[in-house]
Amino acid sequence: MRAVITVVGRDSIGIIASVASECAKYSVNISDITQSVLDKYFVMIMIVDISRMTIDFTSFVDVMERVGNERSVKIHVMHEDIFNSMHEI
Repeated sequence: MRAVITVVGRDSIGIIASVASECAKYSVNISDITQSVLDKYFVMIMIVDISRMTIDFTSFVDVMERVGNERSVKIHVMHEDIFNSMHEI
């Protein structure tokens, strides 16, 4: 099982480290990552493997939103099934 994590906000030092640390804390493995800084804005998309996650998905979503609030960025976590359903005709 996989999920998509997006992060958007003003660039600052340590955003990737904060997100990756929380993922590691709950045994969420980062499969793929892309990030860019556009002017002063940070944008990141991660594909993560949640098959060995040690907390339930909803709690993980809440944790990541809290991390985003602490870093003044918006973090959104979407289960791959929902993501795929949104993009099928």
